[in-house]
Formats: sequence, C-alpha cells, structure tokens
Amino acid sequence: SDGYIITNFHVIQGALSSRNTINKDAKIEVFLQNNIDKPYIAEMKGFDYRTDLAVLKIDAKGLPAAEFGDSDQLKVGELAVAIGNPGGLELMGSVTAGIISGLDRIIKTEDGLEFKLIQTDAAINPGNSGGALVNSKGQVIGVNTLKTVATGFEGLGFAIPINTVKEITDDLKEFNYVKGRPKLGIAVDVNFDEEA
Repeated sequence: SDGYIITNFHVIQGALSSRNTINKDAKIEVFLQNNIDKPYIAEMKGFDYRTDLAVLKIDAKGLPAAEFGDSDQLKVGELAVAIGNPGGLELMGSVTAGIISGLDRIIKTEDGLEFKLIQTDAAINPGNSGGALVNSKGQVIGVNTLKTVATGFEGLGFAIPINTVKEITDDLKEFNYVKGRPKLGIAVDVNFDEEA
C-alpha cells in the first residue's frame, strides 16, 4: 500500500548501467490501471539476478495491496490465475486461468541459472513477467517469470513461489541486497581492452 512493487529483474534489466544503477538516460515507469495517463517514476530498491527478482518503490500511499498466500501449501490441480500485460499496456491487466501443473520444477536458463518454480498451464505471454500468479482466493502464490517456447510445446508456464519471493524481497527492501551470500569487493569494467 506504500508503493513497493515486486517484479522480475529481467523486466528492468535494460534500464541498468554496467554499475547496476539506473542508467542516466533511462527511467523505470510504473503505470497503474486506475490512472494510466500518469505514470510514476520508480526508484530501484534492490534486485537479485539469481532469483530474477527486483523491488521498486513509487511515491504513492494508500494503494490496494496484494495479499500473499502460502506457496508451500500448493497442490497440483489447484486453480492458478496469471495476471499481466501481454504485449504491453494495450492489454494491461489481462487474466488467464489454468491449474497448478507441477511444483518444485527445476528449470535451468540459457545463462546457467537454476530456478525452483511452480509450473502452470495458465497462459504466460511476453508482458506477463513480474505479474502475479494467484489462487482461487485471489492471494498471490507466485511471480510469473518464464515459459517454455519450443515447437510442439504449449501450456508450460512458470512462476517463482511466493514464499521464495517474500524471503528475497524482504532483504531487498531492508538492505538493498540478499543477506547471507558471500560477496567479493571487486568490480569488472568491460570498457577497457588491451589497447586502453
């Protein structure tokens, strides 16, 4: 209700500089359905590429807040509803329905990262990333993040379980990073080459 927004890291990644701050030539805008003509400029509170999560903050109060469910209590076959903006703002707030098709699915990305995800057959399309996967009570049970795109496959969408999301984003809100992970104090600047 106080303007914190959870999304996928890959949704905002293009706005970041090599130093992982918002690029001076970029901005992250948040459009709310009740006032689409007045976007909010978002501040990045933190992100975690390992879990593909990011926390944004907009300057707003009294917003309707999503209620979180418990992803550890999910069962295969339960209703799953995906909410997002497939294709952009023209289809903002689109809803697709399906079921929980699988739990604890280990998915490896092209970048070599592994995720333990909820599988659903609710349609997940480009633009659904960062949107909510909700249960029959309207509680958020996951954050839509990816789908399998291959000839002969359909209905293979995946979401980050909300219990994982809460754990990561609580740290991002409070500390701007995920606690408990070793971190070296070095940075790589790819702007230099052998001639520089």
